[in-house]
Amino acid sequence: MQKIKKYFPGLSENQLELLETLWPLYSEWNEKINLISRKDLPHFYERHVLHSLAILKAIHFEPGTRILDFGTGGGFPGIPLAIACPDAEFVLIDSIGKKINVVNEVVNGLGLSNVTAMQARGEDINVKFDFVVSRAVKPLPVFLPWVRNKIKKDGFNQLNNGVLYLKGGDFEEELASVQENYRIFELSSYFEESFFETKKIIYLY
Repeated sequence: MQKIKKYFPGLSENQLELLETLWPLYSEWNEKINLISRKDLPHFYERHVLHSLAILKAIHFEPGTRILDFGTGGGFPGIPLAIACPDAEFVLIDSIGKKINVVNEVVNGLGLSNVTAMQARGEDINVKFDFVVSRAVKPLPVFLPWVRNKIKKDGFNQLNNGVLYLKGGDFEEELASVQENYRIFELSSYFEESFFETKKIIYLY
């Protein structure tokens, strides 16, 4: 939690309390269903919460922004973002029902009113959003066709509507085949921890 406070000093006491509540909720649920790898659990706040909040280094979501978290898994990046952006609306989807059940339990446990979580495949979602966020669900050439038609044309944030994709490693080859304009945010510019050295946000619009 110290790292969260360090990098996001503008969070309120209530937001910090909610983020602090994530650890007992996830550590309990992880005993029942493997949401987070065991080796990652000791680094929960750095590798899951802080990594999710990193999107807010690229954009501040204006009130009323609608965001789809595609392939949310255990609720990342959607749940930490929803805590930090209470005036934005989040829809979290995943095809695995067990994971969505846990996400709903976490959302209810935190009392988040700006989150809807559902078991769904991307192609079943017919609503449009301002932004799609995701943590490297698939290679970009596979992922982008799933979400292109889910993004509204007209936006009101400082970035044009688009995709904010958390990704690590080498993806030059993937980018060579995408149709969208893109911009890369190097997370090592914002965070000093070694975990973030190769991590990036790819913003596609």
